[in-house]
Amino acid sequence: MSFLQNTRVGGALSAFDHTSHRWVATPLRGPHPSSSRPADARAVGKQTLSLTSWNIQASHWSSRPVARSELIVDHILKGPKLPDIILLQEVVSSVRESLLSDPRVRSSFLTTDAEDDTAFKLKGVPFATMTLLSRKRFGSPLLAEEEEGERGSKMVLDSVFRMKLNSWYKRDALCVNIAAPSAPGTVLRLFNVHLDSFPRPARRMHQMMELAYLLREPGCSGGIAAAGRRLVALHGPDGGATWGVGVELEDGLKPCRLDKVLMLGLQPDEIEVLHPGLIDAHTPWSDHCGLRCTFTI
Repeated sequence: MSFLQNTRVGGALSAFDHTSHRWVATPLRGPHPSSSRPADARAVGKQTLSLTSWNIQASHWSSRPVARSELIVDHILKGPKLPDIILLQEVVSSVRESLLSDPRVRSSFLTTDAEDDTAFKLKGVPFATMTLLSRKRFGSPLLAEEEEGERGSKMVLDSVFRMKLNSWYKRDALCVNIAAPSAPGTVLRLFNVHLDSFPRPARRMHQMMELAYLLREPGCSGGIAAAGRRLVALHGPDGGATWGVGVELEDGLKPCRLDKVLMLGLQPDEIEVLHPGLIDAHTPWSDHCGLRCTFTI
């Protein structure tokens, strides 16, 4: 498999430090799994987590991406309980800056790409993905400042990486590895992926094969991915489209269910389609619906 030669670029998850007023990287391990790693999931038993994924649409640069993304984030973060995992696709630089300035994000989440904006500056790549994780539910075993009791109640973070996919549009897979509570010495993977758009179905299928391998390679006991198809797809009671709803489509395209949550080795519980509202009389927050789901590790 040629994609296995693709370099995995290590990344970071950062927490906002209210004393220094800046984002600070959380200490993590390297991006490659290893069966020799210690079982850091020692005090964490069965866990139910909530995840929200949303493609916030950057395809029309004149369509107020920051204002639209703020409405989407407001919708995601409205109570009574914050999601544990937020996966965002088609994030442009201005939206990234808005997210990193949001007081709710600063106080409640760890986030990728806070200190390093390399993924947003690649030639020919107009947008990227970002992953946010609840500070209450995830922590690092290498962070000495966390109290023992607090650290023991959290899912244990392992590492972060990006890896190029076989893509016409230079897209990648953003992965957060967490220690697997039920399989000591292995990791579970949280993938945030934006698959190639129309009319490239062959590339999308190849990208799904890449993800399938990454969820099965030695040292990995499964995981979850946003976007794509195959593996185990969650279908909620709303069987309708998640893309192209309420917008005028070109080239004869019709609304369809592009956005899915894919799992391997996890227990799916519930899923809900989140429909976008309108920023004005004619402009929806996004041409994609969001997905909210819960699953058990």
